[in-house]
Amino acid sequence: MRGVGPRRPAPGGWGRPARGAGRLLAIVGPPNVGKSVIFNRLTGAYATVSNYPGTTVEVARGWGRALGPGWQVVDTPGMYSLLPVTGEERVARRLLWEERPAVVLQVADAKNLERMLPLTLALVEAGLPLVLAVNLMDEARRLGLELDPAPLEAALGVPVVPCVATAGEGLAILRRRILEAAEGRLGAAAAGRLQNAASACAAPNYGPLVEAARDRLRALLPAGLPLSPNAVALLLIQGDGEVLDWLRRAPGIGAAPLEELARAAGGALGPTAAAGVAEARQRCARLLAARALNRRRGLEPPRAPDRGGARRAGPGRGFAEVLGRALTHPVLGPPVAGAVIYFGLYRFVGVWVAGRLVGGLEQTYRAGVEPLVRLALERWVPWPAVRDLLGGEFGLFTLALRYSLAIVLPIVGAFFLVFSVLEDTGYLPRLALLSDRLLKGLGLSGRAVIPLSLGFGCDTMATLVSRTLEDRRERVLATLLLALAVPCSAQLGVMLALLSPAPRGLAVWALFVGGVSLGVGALAGRLLPGRRPAFYLEVPPLRLPRLSNLLAKMGARLRWYLAEVIPVFCLASLAIWAGRVTGALPWLERALGPVLAWLGLPPGMALVLLLGFLRRDYGAAGLFDLRSQLTTRQLVVAASTLTLFIPCVAQLAVMIRERGALTALAIATVVGAIAFGLGGLLNLLLSVLPLGL
Repeated sequence: MRGVGPRRPAPGGWGRPARGAGRLLAIVGPPNVGKSVIFNRLTGAYATVSNYPGTTVEVARGWGRALGPGWQVVDTPGMYSLLPVTGEERVARRLLWEERPAVVLQVADAKNLERMLPLTLALVEAGLPLVLAVNLMDEARRLGLELDPAPLEAALGVPVVPCVATAGEGLAILRRRILEAAEGRLGAAAAGRLQNAASACAAPNYGPLVEAARDRLRALLPAGLPLSPNAVALLLIQGDGEVLDWLRRAPGIGAAPLEELARAAGGALGPTAAAGVAEARQRCARLLAARALNRRRGLEPPRAPDRGGARRAGPGRGFAEVLGRALTHPVLGPPVAGAVIYFGLYRFVGVWVAGRLVGGLEQTYRAGVEPLVRLALERWVPWPAVRDLLGGEFGLFTLALRYSLAIVLPIVGAFFLVFSVLEDTGYLPRLALLSDRLLKGLGLSGRAVIPLSLGFGCDTMATLVSRTLEDRRERVLATLLLALAVPCSAQLGVMLALLSPAPRGLAVWALFVGGVSLGVGALAGRLLPGRRPAFYLEVPPLRLPRLSNLLAKMGARLRWYLAEVIPVFCLASLAIWAGRVTGALPWLERALGPVLAWLGLPPGMALVLLLGFLRRDYGAAGLFDLRSQLTTRQLVVAASTLTLFIPCVAQLAVMIRERGALTALAIATVVGAIAFGLGGLLNLLLSVLPLGL
């Protein structure tokens, strides 16, 4: 969802909201706890709800219709702590610092409340007006867990609301408590309550050294900070360079003595200061969770999650956990992944939808819609050039709308449905764990499977999501692979439909594209400087997806896709028409003659390549039209070259914005050379090898 809120102020000031922006509700918390579901409930607008981190990296905003006029709601990336480790946590913390929300809504997983509460303690200590929504109570009840919110409210001084966001349970109470928090600024009162509490578990005990250093730093800090002086001082003690940079640029503060004292405090406390603060909050959280959670007898509690490697969330031993472990097992996992890809992508998307449904729709469009369009144009439009633009061979009605509605729409819709099922069941994070070892050979981590998988929906969107990866090196590698070897859903579906009648050709195409991708990725991973990334990923419990959520998600993605694709298809038709009128198109086709000769393809493929640059799925649809004029060998070569072809205009524009013009153009040049060079070699090999193609 595109942001509709106020512009983010530049770092350096204290980040007051823009004038007229109204009140802002910031939803925070780890991934997979239901933040986006609550966002949708409060705004009435749909944002992608997924079981893997990264979908809210570009912060989603909406008007808080359920809260009343003037409210805005922002769905932040996943965060576990105010001391950021990942890029998502840095973005979420920066928003709290710069935009000063009227209320912060933390969404927590009831099954893993002990793991959620350290962030709660940090937010309360930061003086933020906080409401705690303990979500997923239905899953907690299935484990025999019941929540008593009264002890948490008494200890923390903030509203605590149990809820089941997907079913709407508790959301009316949550809305009321948010409005109460906005009127009473409960977070500021809670900060003092936490600091001065007599109870041993109501406030973390950081020890005399940390608390003495905190008090000295606090005395140097000015009033009016976005976070409380206690919280800022603790972040400085833990070596938070970003907060120190903000303070350096802030007006009216002497950063030099602050920096000197922070360095001295960090040196005296050693590198374990951050671990000590985290352990103190964890001890406090453990006692608070023990008071608030009641467990029915005879049911085993959920196992403590492991923060190293995969962050596991979910139930204890049972069928769901056994199945979840099997999906990531090095022996059992790959066959399941192969079955998911075969039945979900190949059989459903490639064979049934792209092969059968698309064929019928296209034939219906050609036989029913196009004759009516031409008849109306002949009767009502006297200008031949305009008739050609609207209803000619490459007209708006006869090419652009046929491609986008009869060919692209069914394939993309089917892919988005399959992808939504994989998201909502919790299989995608397990696929990331399973892929980690393979991707490490490419210089990536299993986390990169997220943007790479999204690339099968839309490479432009996936290139944006690649910003969730840890460092520039990994982001450049992922962008290269997305530009080179990951076909979007429409392109993939058309390729599968074209090659499915020839299983040998399909196998050659898959092996060729896969081999080139692995080879180029491994080589690039060795050549690009930098360290290999660590791998942390939230693994949610396996869940049965809700049909209503699947359909809403698929519908939202289709609306986004069509809003982008139909104008581009129409512009492409307009460009082709202008090229034919001006003579530029025949000139470009002649210029591509030597390349087509090297590839062993007929002259008609020149237009397909040009269409592929305008948009990948547009080029694939053009190849679909040309299929009757090509042999099986030519189809394999054309499909391989088009799959490895340079990114489309939209993806190239996003690459320039995300990676910079020099890097983006270098990637496009390398990809183009690989596509044409290796495509010609494939043509030579297939002409001599006895494969029956």
